[in-house]
Amino acid sequence: MRVATTADTTLPESARDLLERFRTHLRKLPRRPRIVFPEGHDSRVQEAVGRLAEEGLVDPVLLSSDGPPEEYADLYYARRGAKGVSREQAASTARDPLYHAALMVAAGDADAGVGGAANTTADTVRAALQCIGLAKGVRTISSCFLMCVRDRRFGCDGVLAFADGGIVIDPDVEQLTEVAMETAANVRVLLEVEPRVAMLSFSTRGSASHAHIDKVTEATRRIRERAPELLVDGELQADAALVAAIGASKAPGSPVAGRANTLIFPDLTSANIAYKLVERLGDAAAFGPLLQGLAKPFHDLSRGCSAEDVYAVGLIAGLQSVGGTAGAIERAGFERCFRSS
Repeated sequence: MRVATTADTTLPESARDLLERFRTHLRKLPRRPRIVFPEGHDSRVQEAVGRLAEEGLVDPVLLSSDGPPEEYADLYYARRGAKGVSREQAASTARDPLYHAALMVAAGDADAGVGGAANTTADTVRAALQCIGLAKGVRTISSCFLMCVRDRRFGCDGVLAFADGGIVIDPDVEQLTEVAMETAANVRVLLEVEPRVAMLSFSTRGSASHAHIDKVTEATRRIRERAPELLVDGELQADAALVAAIGASKAPGSPVAGRANTLIFPDLTSANIAYKLVERLGDAAAFGPLLQGLAKPFHDLSRGCSAEDVYAVGLIAGLQSVGGTAGAIERAGFERCFRSS
């Protein structure tokens, strides 16, 4: 991500406003959420945690060495023993700061966690899945980025969600459906707006024919069936999703075309390339990848992240920890859709 900075001043105005809204909500909470950061040796994490602590918005826990309480090894063994993990292996794994952090969240000793600054996405996701697990009714762990662009005509006053740019390489129809539902839930909770979900493709409303397009249109159909109140359309090309005049021309009557704030990409390749291009060429802020589908919030970071990125995701984790990812889905009104799927 971007070169490390110590303040919001270099961020797009949309990002600065979004972070201030997060701070305002955190100040109103009855208690400060406890957020664990497993990469305490990293200077970017140290800087971000120092700022969070100074502002008093969350209660950050910085892990910098091995050696968690014995009960974390017991908890890991209880979760993984049936899969062949020995007690000795459980004790060794629990000493890894990444697993230590995830086990703290699982045990309720922390409300959320933020890792990935010095660990790969694969390692971070593995620790979260093994220690925390999926939310009830959710089958797919995925991710989204909150993209804050400088042109505030796009998305929600310059903020859009991109998914999935971090986890699911080639989602099938059901996975793509869940990615869209989970991302819409996070948009409704974090951005406090009605999600307008564009299911992206290289075609708009049948302008081309291919199996890749069929996957997108079938996922759109399933979303409409499970959540008829959700504004979703697809397949849409990116310009039709974002530009009002093009949306009106290519998809007349669409409740989403030209006004999308939630962009669901057909695969990891397109999503990852798109978010990095927007971030670099458009000088946008990219907060994430925010992991979706876990029973409790535990987020990933790019290893190229800045201190500002760590700080922002810490704020997001704090807000989500009020009810966790499952709580976000429930508050967004989509819980029944997952449980019936």
